[in-house]
Amino acid sequence: MGPLNFKTTAIAALLLGSASPALAQDLCSGFGSNGQWIGGDQASSDISTADSFREQMALVLGGNDYVSLFTLSAPTDVRVEAAGRGSGDPMIDLLDSTGGIILSDDDSGGNAASRAETSLEPGTYCMSTRSYDGGPMTAFVRIGRQDQEPLTDGVSTAVSSGGASTGSCETAVPFGALGTSVSASANETPYWSFELDGQTPVTIIAENESADPVVTLYGPDEIYIDENDDYDGLNSRLDLTDSLAAGTYCLAVSALSDDGVPITISIGAYDPAAALLTLYARGEAAPPLDGSIPVTDLGVLTSRIRQDVSATEDVTWFSIDFDDAGLLVVEAIANGNSDPWLVVYDDLGRQVGLNDDYGDGLDSLVAARLQAGTYIIGVRQYDGGQGFVRLLAERYVRAE
Repeated sequence: MGPLNFKTTAIAALLLGSASPALAQDLCSGFGSNGQWIGGDQASSDISTADSFREQMALVLGGNDYVSLFTLSAPTDVRVEAAGRGSGDPMIDLLDSTGGIILSDDDSGGNAASRAETSLEPGTYCMSTRSYDGGPMTAFVRIGRQDQEPLTDGVSTAVSSGGASTGSCETAVPFGALGTSVSASANETPYWSFELDGQTPVTIIAENESADPVVTLYGPDEIYIDENDDYDGLNSRLDLTDSLAAGTYCLAVSALSDDGVPITISIGAYDPAAALLTLYARGEAAPPLDGSIPVTDLGVLTSRIRQDVSATEDVTWFSIDFDDAGLLVVEAIANGNSDPWLVVYDDLGRQVGLNDDYGDGLDSLVAARLQAGTYIIGVRQYDGGQGFVRLLAERYVRAE
């Protein structure tokens, strides 16, 4: 990556906080309320008419997002990028004015940088930058048109963990029929191509935790569509629930750990029922309480309940009842013998709390003030495998 060349006064805007909160507070459904205009002000942040790209230095605090704001006065092919300083590993989301996520990216810029290209209609947009590991990070953020100078190397010149060039979509190997699987290392076959004859929702899975695969999907003309890393443990998955149009697609496969071990790639039609079961197994959605998913009823929580769990990589579910308002404290305790992960939902499927690695250890804890009702608790092993976990649920009430 070449030296960085700042074309705007956006760093000064960041340091002085000169972006107007009044103008930004309603952007992206409130997500842009603390955002900074990429050009220093709204008028200078119109990428459609900008004479050059716009760039900022983003200070990303631990667990938070840095939000860059920009506008388009005409339909525009844009490029959004973020490159961390030092060992920083940024991830980006691009949101529309209603807060809907248009795209997300982690490593498509090469060397842990993020990059995405897409075509957008006139409007106002928010680009969110965060740290992959949740820690503090300094990153350079660049937003420009696709005909302007990029910040990052991009997918075509990305470098694998072994140091060799990974090629481009032009060298993609035909995948074969949908609904089948192939196996090859990222070093051997970094790009696969597949054909769609008509509108088709698609699921793509890359499996081998020793490789820690990352998959990135590109459409016709190598237009970025989506990317995933670590969906299921260290394995990756993309669910394209909006049907993809007929055409030729390119799947880039890289390995964050070992690019010499085989990665099993599966591409098939998206199955909504199977996808929902996967969300339940991962704890990303609350199961229904109709008996279709096993949920152990622990009864009414009056003071304290203890339950031993043989936890696996799939969530084990429990339910408890609150007769009155109070404070719920749930702990998953493994005493250093395993790494439990904990989530709590209400009976409508709204997440109440989620935790992994509370305090200085690997145990988990969720504490939340709750009203009377039924609540669903899920516990699993964060790093896969199986381990003994003691689940503790306690209820506290306000002193009279």
